[in-house]
Amino acid sequence: MPLFRLVVALAACCTALAHAAQPYQASAPLSWELKNARWFDGRQIQRGNLYVEDGVFVAKKPAKVNRKMDLRGQQVLINPLAEAHNHNLQTAWGWGQYADKYIDEGVFYAAMLCGDPAGVAEVGPLAATPAAPDVSFVTACITSPDGYPLAAVLPEPTPAAAAAQSLIVLVDSPEQAREQWPAIQARGGRWLRLVLAHSERPELRQQPEMFGRLGLRPDTAAELTRLAHADGKRVVAHVETAADFDAALAAGVDAIAHLPGYANTLNEPAEQFAISETAAAQAARQKTAVITTTAATALFKLDDAALAALREVQRANLARLQAAGVPLLMGSDVFIGTARNELHALDDLGLDRATVLRLATQDTPRALFPGRRLGCFDPGCEASFLLLGGDPLADLSQVDMPLLRVKQGRLLTRLADVAASSSQATASTADAPKKPAPKAKGKTKAKSTGKSAAASSKTKATAKAKAR
Repeated sequence: MPLFRLVVALAACCTALAHAAQPYQASAPLSWELKNARWFDGRQIQRGNLYVEDGVFVAKKPAKVNRKMDLRGQQVLINPLAEAHNHNLQTAWGWGQYADKYIDEGVFYAAMLCGDPAGVAEVGPLAATPAAPDVSFVTACITSPDGYPLAAVLPEPTPAAAAAQSLIVLVDSPEQAREQWPAIQARGGRWLRLVLAHSERPELRQQPEMFGRLGLRPDTAAELTRLAHADGKRVVAHVETAADFDAALAAGVDAIAHLPGYANTLNEPAEQFAISETAAAQAARQKTAVITTTAATALFKLDDAALAALREVQRANLARLQAAGVPLLMGSDVFIGTARNELHALDDLGLDRATVLRLATQDTPRALFPGRRLGCFDPGCEASFLLLGGDPLADLSQVDMPLLRVKQGRLLTRLADVAASSSQATASTADAPKKPAPKAKGKTKAKSTGKSAAASSKTKATAKAKAR
Protein backbone atom coordinates (compact mmCIF):
# COMPACT_ATOMS: atom_id res chain seq x y z
CA MET A 1 0.00 0.00 0.00
CA PRO A 2 1.47 3.43 -0.91
CA LEU A 3 2.55 5.41 2.15
CA PHE A 4 0.05 8.22 1.66
CA ARG A 5 -2.87 5.79 1.40
CA LEU A 6 -1.60 4.13 4.57
CA VAL A 7 -1.52 7.52 6.31
CA VAL A 8 -5.08 8.27 5.22
CA ALA A 9 -6.22 4.87 6.47
CA LEU A 10 -4.53 5.43 9.81
CA ALA A 11 -6.09 8.88 10.07
CA ALA A 12 -9.52 7.39 9.44
CA CYS A 13 -8.92 4.83 12.17
CA CYS A 14 -7.82 7.55 14.59
CA THR A 15 -10.90 9.63 13.86
CA ALA A 16 -13.20 6.66 14.34
CA LEU A 17 -11.56 5.98 17.69
CA ALA A 18 -11.77 9.62 18.84
CA HIS A 19 -13.81 8.71 21.89
CA ALA A 20 -12.24 5.32 22.56
CA ALA A 21 -10.34 4.52 25.73
CA GLN A 22 -6.99 4.37 23.93
CA PRO A 23 -5.26 7.73 24.49
CA TYR A 24 -3.00 9.49 22.02
CA GLN A 25 0.60 8.30 22.03
CA ALA A 26 3.71 9.80 20.49
CA SER A 27 6.27 8.05 18.34
CA ALA A 28 9.98 8.64 18.77
CA PRO A 29 11.17 11.85 17.06
CA LEU A 30 11.21 11.14 13.32
CA SER A 31 13.07 12.59 10.37
CA TRP A 32 10.67 13.60 7.60
CA GLU A 33 10.89 14.41 3.93
CA LEU A 34 7.71 16.07 2.64
CA LYS A 35 7.96 16.41 -1.12
CA ASN A 36 5.72 18.66 -3.21
CA ALA A 37 4.20 20.09 -0.03
CA ARG A 38 1.82 23.03 0.31
CA TRP A 39 1.61 24.94 3.58
CA PHE A 40 -0.09 28.01 5.06
CA ASP A 41 2.44 30.71 5.95
CA GLY A 42 0.06 33.11 7.72
CA ARG A 43 -1.08 34.85 4.54
CA GLN A 44 -1.27 32.35 1.72
CA ILE A 45 -0.35 28.86 0.57
CA GLN A 46 3.33 28.21 -0.19
CA ARG A 47 4.78 25.32 -2.19
CA GLY A 48 8.00 23.34 -2.00
CA ASN A 49 9.76 20.56 -0.11
CA LEU A 50 9.99 20.46 3.68
CA TYR A 51 12.41 18.53 5.88
CA VAL A 52 12.35 17.68 9.59
CA GLU A 53 15.14 16.50 11.85
CA ASP A 54 15.51 16.47 15.65
CA GLY A 55 12.05 17.98 16.14
CA VAL A 56 12.55 21.08 13.97
CA PHE A 57 12.29 22.03 10.31
CA VAL A 58 15.66 22.01 8.54
CA ALA A 59 16.88 23.41 5.24
CA LYS A 60 18.28 20.19 3.74
CA LYS A 61 17.33 16.54 3.56
CA PRO A 62 18.40 14.61 6.64
CA ALA A 63 20.95 11.87 5.98
CA LYS A 64 18.40 9.30 7.09
CA VAL A 65 14.64 9.69 6.69
CA ASN A 66 12.05 7.79 8.73
CA ARG A 67 9.02 9.09 6.86
CA LYS A 68 9.09 10.13 3.22
CA MET A 69 5.85 11.46 1.75
CA ASP A 70 5.06 12.85 -1.67
CA LEU A 71 2.05 15.12 -1.13
CA ARG A 72 1.76 15.83 -4.86
CA GLY A 73 0.62 19.39 -4.28
CA GLN A 74 -2.84 18.25 -3.13
CA GLN A 75 -2.84 18.19 0.68
CA VAL A 76 -2.08 21.28 2.81
CA LEU A 77 -0.06 21.60 6.01
CA ILE A 78 -0.96 24.07 8.75
CA ASN A 79 0.59 24.61 12.15
CA PRO A 80 -1.46 23.35 15.13
CA LEU A 81 -4.14 25.55 16.70
CA ALA A 82 -3.95 27.33 20.05
CA GLU A 83 -6.66 28.03 22.65
CA ALA A 84 -6.05 31.20 24.68
CA HIS A 85 -9.01 30.97 27.08
CA ASN A 86 -10.45 27.87 28.65
CA HIS A 87 -10.74 26.04 31.98
CA ASN A 88 -11.23 22.40 31.02
CA LEU A 89 -7.60 21.24 31.47
CA GLN A 90 -6.86 22.84 34.84
CA THR A 91 -7.98 19.88 36.97
CA ALA A 92 -7.11 16.18 36.79
CA TRP A 93 -10.76 15.34 36.09
CA GLY A 94 -10.97 17.85 33.25
CA TRP A 95 -7.68 16.63 31.83
CA GLY A 96 -8.99 13.09 31.69
CA GLN A 97 -12.12 14.25 29.90
CA TYR A 98 -10.70 16.72 27.39
CA ALA A 99 -6.92 16.45 26.84
CA ASP A 100 -7.24 13.96 23.98
CA LYS A 101 -10.01 16.10 22.48
CA TYR A 102 -7.47 18.90 22.12
CA ILE A 103 -5.07 16.66 20.20
CA ASP A 104 -7.90 15.16 18.18
CA GLU A 105 -8.99 18.64 17.08
CA GLY A 106 -5.44 19.72 16.30
CA VAL A 107 -5.15 22.13 19.26
CA PHE A 108 -1.64 21.62 20.67
CA TYR A 109 -1.37 24.80 22.80
CA ALA A 110 -3.69 26.19 25.47
CA ALA A 111 -4.05 28.62 28.36
CA MET A 112 -6.12 27.69 31.40
CA LEU A 113 -7.10 30.94 33.10
CA CYS A 114 -8.35 30.06 36.58
CA GLY A 115 -6.70 27.04 38.19
CA ASP A 116 -5.72 26.63 41.81
CA PRO A 117 -2.14 25.59 42.66
CA ALA A 118 -3.11 22.19 44.09
CA GLY A 119 -5.21 21.22 41.07
CA VAL A 120 -2.61 22.40 38.58
CA ALA A 121 0.10 20.46 40.46
CA GLU A 122 -1.83 17.26 39.68
CA VAL A 123 -2.13 18.14 36.01
CA GLY A 124 1.48 19.26 35.54
CA PRO A 125 3.02 15.79 35.07
CA LEU A 126 0.24 14.86 32.63
CA ALA A 127 0.93 17.94 30.53
CA ALA A 128 4.66 17.20 30.38
CA THR A 129 4.32 14.18 28.07
CA PRO A 130 5.01 14.24 24.30
CA ALA A 131 1.44 13.37 23.27
CA ALA A 132 -0.19 16.06 25.46
CA PRO A 133 -1.17 19.63 24.65
CA ASP A 134 1.25 22.26 25.95
CA VAL A 135 -0.55 24.31 28.59
CA SER A 136 0.08 27.64 30.31
CA PHE A 137 -1.70 27.75 33.69
CA VAL A 138 -2.94 30.79 35.61
CA THR A 139 -3.00 29.91 39.32
CA ALA A 140 -3.90 33.33 40.76
CA CYS A 141 -7.49 34.16 39.82
CA ILE A 142 -8.66 37.31 41.66
CA THR A 143 -12.13 38.79 42.08
CA SER A 144 -14.14 40.73 44.66
CA PRO A 145 -15.82 39.04 47.66
CA ASP A 146 -19.10 39.14 45.66
CA GLY A 147 -17.50 38.62 42.26
CA TYR A 148 -17.53 36.27 39.32
CA PRO A 149 -17.08 33.28 39.13
CA LEU A 150 -18.20 32.58 42.72
CA ALA A 151 -21.81 31.99 41.70
CA ALA A 152 -20.65 29.34 39.24
CA VAL A 153 -18.16 27.47 41.44
CA LEU A 154 -19.89 27.49 44.85
CA PRO A 155 -22.66 24.98 45.62
CA GLU A 156 -24.25 27.70 47.75
CA PRO A 157 -23.23 31.24 46.68
CA THR A 158 -23.09 33.02 50.02
CA PRO A 159 -20.50 35.34 51.61
CA ALA A 160 -19.57 32.62 54.13
CA ALA A 161 -19.04 30.01 51.41
CA ALA A 162 -17.02 32.49 49.36
CA ALA A 163 -14.73 33.25 52.29
CA ALA A 164 -14.16 29.53 52.95
CA GLN A 165 -13.13 28.52 49.42
CA SER A 166 -9.51 28.59 48.19
CA LEU A 167 -9.87 28.42 44.41
CA ILE A 168 -10.42 32.19 43.95
CA VAL A 169 -8.52 35.00 45.72
CA LEU A 170 -10.91 37.65 47.09
CA VAL A 171 -9.75 41.28 47.24
CA ASP A 172 -11.96 44.24 48.09
CA SER A 173 -9.67 47.30 47.95
CA PRO A 174 -6.19 48.52 46.96
CA GLU A 175 -5.17 48.20 50.63
CA GLN A 176 -6.23 44.55 50.69
CA ALA A 177 -4.34 43.99 47.43
CA ARG A 178 -1.11 45.10 49.08
CA GLU A 179 -1.82 43.06 52.21
CA GLN A 180 -2.55 39.89 50.27
CA TRP A 181 0.19 40.24 47.70
CA PRO A 182 2.61 37.81 49.45
CA ALA A 183 -0.10 35.14 49.42
CA ILE A 184 -0.86 35.87 45.76
CA GLN A 185 2.84 35.59 44.93
CA ALA A 186 2.96 32.22 46.68
CA ARG A 187 0.39 30.81 44.22
CA GLY A 188 3.07 30.97 41.50
CA GLY A 189 2.70 31.33 37.75
CA ARG A 190 3.74 33.96 35.21
CA TRP A 191 0.23 35.42 34.88
CA LEU A 192 -2.61 36.43 37.16
CA ARG A 193 -6.22 36.93 36.19
CA LEU A 194 -8.39 39.81 37.36
CA VAL A 195 -12.17 39.97 37.08
CA LEU A 196 -13.93 43.17 36.06
CA ALA A 197 -17.69 42.79 35.64
CA HIS A 198 -20.12 45.71 35.41
CA SER A 199 -17.56 47.89 37.16
CA GLU A 200 -19.47 50.99 36.03
CA ARG A 201 -22.49 50.02 38.15
CA PRO A 202 -21.59 50.04 41.88
CA GLU A 203 -25.29 49.96 42.80
CA LEU A 204 -25.44 46.31 41.77
CA ARG A 205 -23.40 45.39 44.85
CA GLN A 206 -26.46 46.08 46.97
CA GLN A 207 -28.56 43.47 45.14
CA PRO A 208 -28.46 39.93 46.63
CA GLU A 209 -29.25 38.30 43.27
CA MET A 210 -26.03 39.78 41.87
CA PHE A 211 -23.82 38.05 44.44
CA GLY A 212 -21.01 36.14 42.72
CA ARG A 213 -21.54 37.88 39.38
CA LEU A 214 -19.62 41.14 39.79
CA GLY A 215 -15.91 41.90 40.08
CA LEU A 216 -13.11 44.15 41.28
CA ARG A 217 -13.33 47.90 41.63
CA PRO A 218 -11.23 49.67 38.96
CA ASP A 219 -8.85 51.09 41.57
CA THR A 220 -8.27 47.62 43.02
CA ALA A 221 -7.60 46.19 39.56
CA ALA A 222 -5.10 48.98 38.92
CA GLU A 223 -3.22 48.31 42.17
CA LEU A 224 -3.06 44.55 41.52
CA THR A 225 -1.71 45.22 38.03
CA ARG A 226 0.95 47.55 39.44
CA LEU A 227 2.04 44.93 41.98
CA ALA A 228 2.11 42.19 39.36
CA HIS A 229 4.22 44.20 36.92
CA ALA A 230 6.64 45.16 39.70
CA ASP A 231 7.03 41.43 40.37
CA GLY A 232 7.59 40.56 36.69
CA LYS A 233 4.16 39.00 36.23
CA ARG A 234 1.66 39.69 33.47
CA VAL A 235 -2.05 40.33 33.87
CA VAL A 236 -5.13 39.19 31.94
CA ALA A 237 -8.47 40.81 32.80
CA HIS A 238 -11.92 39.27 32.41
CA VAL A 239 -14.37 41.94 31.18
CA GLU A 240 -18.09 42.07 30.45
CA THR A 241 -18.87 45.57 29.19
CA ALA A 242 -17.16 48.34 27.24
CA ALA A 243 -16.72 50.20 30.56
CA ASP A 244 -14.87 47.17 31.96
CA PHE A 245 -12.71 47.22 28.83
CA ASP A 246 -11.85 50.87 29.51
CA ALA A 247 -11.07 50.11 33.18
CA ALA A 248 -8.77 47.24 32.17
CA LEU A 249 -6.88 49.53 29.81
CA ALA A 250 -6.61 52.21 32.51
CA ALA A 251 -5.18 49.59 34.88
CA GLY A 252 -2.54 48.71 32.28
CA VAL A 253 -3.29 44.99 31.89
CA ASP A 254 -1.44 42.96 29.27
CA ALA A 255 -4.43 41.08 27.85
CA ILE A 256 -8.21 41.30 27.99
CA ALA A 257 -10.21 38.07 28.12
CA HIS A 258 -13.52 38.45 26.29
CA LEU A 259 -14.56 40.77 23.56
CA PRO A 260 -17.23 42.97 25.22
CA GLY A 261 -20.56 41.61 24.07
CA TYR A 262 -19.70 37.92 24.35
CA ALA A 263 -22.68 37.75 26.75
CA ASN A 264 -25.50 39.97 27.99
CA THR A 265 -26.62 38.46 31.28
CA LEU A 266 -28.33 41.66 32.47
CA ASN A 267 -30.23 42.30 29.22
CA GLU A 268 -28.52 45.64 28.74
CA PRO A 269 -28.69 47.72 25.54
CA ALA A 270 -26.24 46.47 22.93
CA GLU A 271 -24.38 49.79 22.91
CA GLN A 272 -23.10 48.98 26.42
CA PHE A 273 -20.68 46.59 24.73
CA ALA A 274 -19.43 48.80 21.89
CA ILE A 275 -15.71 49.55 22.11
CA SER A 276 -14.93 53.18 21.29
CA GLU A 277 -12.36 54.25 18.73
CA THR A 278 -10.47 55.94 21.57
CA ALA A 279 -10.31 52.70 23.55
CA ALA A 280 -9.22 50.72 20.49
CA ALA A 281 -6.43 53.21 19.84
CA GLN A 282 -5.33 53.02 23.47
CA ALA A 283 -5.28 49.20 23.37
CA ALA A 284 -3.12 49.33 20.25
CA ARG A 285 -0.78 51.87 21.81
CA GLN A 286 -0.39 49.76 24.96
CA LYS A 287 -0.10 46.54 22.91
CA THR A 288 -2.94 45.05 24.95
CA ALA A 289 -4.05 41.76 23.39
CA VAL A 290 -7.76 40.89 23.22
CA ILE A 291 -8.94 37.27 23.46
CA THR A 292 -12.05 37.00 21.28
CA THR A 293 -14.30 34.29 22.90
CA THR A 294 -17.21 34.88 20.50
CA ALA A 295 -18.02 31.15 20.44
CA ALA A 296 -19.12 31.38 24.08
CA THR A 297 -22.11 33.51 23.07
CA ALA A 298 -23.88 30.40 21.80
CA LEU A 299 -23.90 28.96 25.34
CA PHE A 300 -26.38 31.60 26.58
CA LYS A 301 -29.37 30.45 24.47
CA LEU A 302 -30.45 33.95 23.48
CA ASP A 303 -33.51 34.63 21.37
CA ASP A 304 -32.91 35.50 17.74
CA ALA A 305 -33.17 39.26 18.16
CA ALA A 306 -30.85 39.43 21.17
CA LEU A 307 -28.33 37.14 19.49
CA ALA A 308 -28.37 39.18 16.29
CA ALA A 309 -27.78 42.39 18.27
CA LEU A 310 -24.76 40.91 20.07
CA ARG A 311 -23.32 39.52 16.86
CA GLU A 312 -23.51 42.95 15.24
CA VAL A 313 -21.66 44.48 18.20
CA GLN A 314 -19.03 41.74 17.96
CA ARG A 315 -18.50 42.41 14.26
CA ALA A 316 -18.15 46.12 14.91
CA ASN A 317 -15.76 45.56 17.84
CA LEU A 318 -13.58 43.19 15.84
CA ALA A 319 -13.42 45.60 12.91
CA ARG A 320 -12.55 48.52 15.18
CA LEU A 321 -9.81 46.60 16.98
CA GLN A 322 -8.35 45.33 13.70
CA ALA A 323 -8.39 48.80 12.16
CA ALA A 324 -6.51 50.16 15.17
CA GLY A 325 -3.92 47.36 15.04
CA VAL A 326 -4.84 45.70 18.35
CA PRO A 327 -3.38 42.17 18.67
CA LEU A 328 -6.14 39.56 18.71
CA LEU A 329 -5.82 36.09 20.23
CA MET A 330 -8.08 33.11 19.64
CA GLY A 331 -9.87 31.71 22.69
CA SER A 332 -13.26 30.07 23.01
CA ASP A 333 -14.08 29.85 26.75
CA VAL A 334 -16.27 26.89 25.76
CA PHE A 335 -15.72 24.31 28.49
CA ILE A 336 -16.75 21.33 26.37
CA GLY A 337 -14.87 22.65 23.33
CA THR A 338 -11.57 24.03 22.09
CA ALA A 339 -10.20 26.76 19.84
CA ARG A 340 -11.84 25.00 16.91
CA ASN A 341 -15.18 26.37 18.14
CA GLU A 342 -13.79 29.90 18.05
CA LEU A 343 -12.21 29.35 14.65
CA HIS A 344 -15.62 28.71 13.13
CA ALA A 345 -17.35 31.41 15.19
CA LEU A 346 -14.96 34.07 13.86
CA ASP A 347 -15.37 32.74 10.34
CA ASP A 348 -19.16 33.01 10.72
CA LEU A 349 -18.75 36.63 11.83
CA GLY A 350 -17.06 37.35 8.52
CA LEU A 351 -13.47 37.70 9.63
CA ASP A 352 -11.06 37.23 6.74
CA ARG A 353 -10.25 33.51 6.39
CA ALA A 354 -6.47 33.98 6.28
CA THR A 355 -6.69 36.18 9.39
CA VAL A 356 -8.70 33.54 11.24
CA LEU A 357 -6.13 30.86 10.42
CA ARG A 358 -3.23 33.14 11.32
CA LEU A 359 -4.75 33.93 14.73
CA ALA A 360 -5.24 30.23 15.44
CA THR A 361 -1.92 28.89 14.17
CA GLN A 362 0.57 31.74 14.61
CA ASP A 363 -0.42 34.72 16.75
CA THR A 364 -2.00 32.78 19.61
CA PRO A 365 0.62 30.03 20.08
CA ARG A 366 3.41 32.60 19.98
CA ALA A 367 1.65 34.73 22.60
CA LEU A 368 1.16 31.73 24.91
CA PHE A 369 4.77 30.51 24.56
CA PRO A 370 6.85 33.54 23.57
CA GLY A 371 10.20 31.82 24.07
CA ARG A 372 9.58 29.19 21.39
CA ARG A 373 9.58 29.24 17.58
CA LEU A 374 6.01 28.22 16.86
CA GLY A 375 3.59 28.73 14.01
CA CYS A 376 6.11 28.56 11.15
CA PHE A 377 7.69 26.18 8.66
CA ASP A 378 11.11 27.86 8.39
CA PRO A 379 14.37 26.12 9.40
CA GLY A 380 14.62 26.16 13.19
CA CYS A 381 10.86 26.27 13.78
CA GLU A 382 9.34 23.48 15.85
CA ALA A 383 8.16 20.76 13.47
CA SER A 384 4.56 20.61 14.66
CA PHE A 385 1.88 20.47 11.99
CA LEU A 386 -1.42 19.07 10.81
CA LEU A 387 -1.89 17.50 7.40
CA LEU A 388 -5.24 18.48 5.87
CA GLY A 389 -6.95 16.94 2.87
CA GLY A 390 -7.38 20.28 1.09
CA ASP A 391 -6.98 24.04 1.22
CA PRO A 392 -8.51 25.55 4.41
CA LEU A 393 -8.58 29.01 2.82
CA ALA A 394 -11.10 27.67 0.33
CA ASP A 395 -12.89 25.31 2.73
CA LEU A 396 -12.40 25.88 6.47
CA SER A 397 -14.01 22.53 7.28
CA GLN A 398 -10.74 20.91 6.17
CA VAL A 399 -9.38 21.92 9.61
CA ASP A 400 -11.98 19.63 11.18
CA MET A 401 -10.50 16.53 9.52
CA PRO A 402 -6.72 16.31 10.08
CA LEU A 403 -5.20 13.36 8.25
CA LEU A 404 -2.03 13.49 10.32
CA ARG A 405 -0.90 15.13 13.59
CA VAL A 406 2.80 15.71 14.20
CA LYS A 407 4.25 17.40 17.29
CA GLN A 408 7.95 18.31 17.34
CA GLY A 409 8.61 15.65 14.73
CA ARG A 410 6.68 12.95 16.60
CA LEU A 411 3.69 11.23 15.01
CA LEU A 412 0.68 11.40 17.36
CA THR A 413 -1.65 8.45 17.07
CA ARG A 414 -4.17 6.44 19.08
CA LEU A 415 -2.65 3.23 17.72
CA ALA A 416 0.05 2.09 20.13
CA ASP A 417 1.74 -0.29 17.68
CA VAL A 418 2.01 2.46 15.07
CA ALA A 419 3.61 4.82 17.61
CA ALA A 420 6.05 2.11 18.71
CA SER A 421 7.13 1.03 15.21
CA SER A 422 7.18 4.40 13.41
CA SER A 423 10.94 4.89 13.65
CA GLN A 424 11.92 1.35 12.63
CA ALA A 425 11.57 1.67 8.85
CA THR A 426 14.16 4.07 7.51
CA ALA A 427 15.07 5.24 4.03
CA SER A 428 18.33 6.89 3.03
CA THR A 429 18.22 10.08 1.00
CA ALA A 430 21.98 10.60 1.23
CA ASP A 431 23.11 7.68 -0.93
CA ALA A 432 22.75 7.92 -4.68
CA PRO A 433 20.48 5.19 -6.06
CA LYS A 434 22.33 2.26 -7.58
CA LYS A 435 22.14 2.04 -11.37
CA PRO A 436 21.24 -1.36 -12.85
CA ALA A 437 24.03 -3.09 -14.85
CA PRO A 438 23.60 -2.62 -18.65
CA LYS A 439 22.32 -5.62 -20.54
CA ALA A 440 24.82 -7.22 -22.96
CA LYS A 441 23.93 -7.21 -26.66
CA GLY A 442 23.55 -10.45 -28.59
CA LYS A 443 26.88 -10.16 -30.53
CA THR A 444 28.81 -9.50 -27.39
CA LYS A 445 27.21 -12.52 -25.77
CA ALA A 446 28.35 -14.73 -28.63
CA LYS A 447 31.94 -13.52 -28.44
CA SER A 448 31.92 -13.89 -24.73
CA THR A 449 30.54 -17.39 -24.98
CA GLY A 450 33.16 -18.36 -27.59
CA LYS A 451 36.06 -17.13 -25.51
CA SER A 452 34.73 -18.92 -22.49
CA ALA A 453 34.46 -22.22 -24.43
CA ALA A 454 38.00 -21.93 -25.78
CA ALA A 455 39.37 -21.20 -22.37
CA SER A 456 37.51 -24.17 -20.97
CA SER A 457 38.96 -26.52 -23.65
CA LYS A 458 42.50 -25.26 -23.00
CA THR A 459 42.11 -25.82 -19.30
CA LYS A 460 40.89 -29.41 -19.86
CA ALA A 461 43.77 -30.19 -22.20
CA THR A 462 46.31 -28.92 -19.71
CA ALA A 463 44.76 -30.98 -16.98
CA LYS A 464 45.02 -34.19 -19.10
CA ALA A 465 48.70 -33.54 -19.93
CA LYS A 466 49.53 -33.14 -16.24
CA ALA A 467 47.63 -36.31 -15.45
CA ARG A 468 49.88 -38.27 -17.85
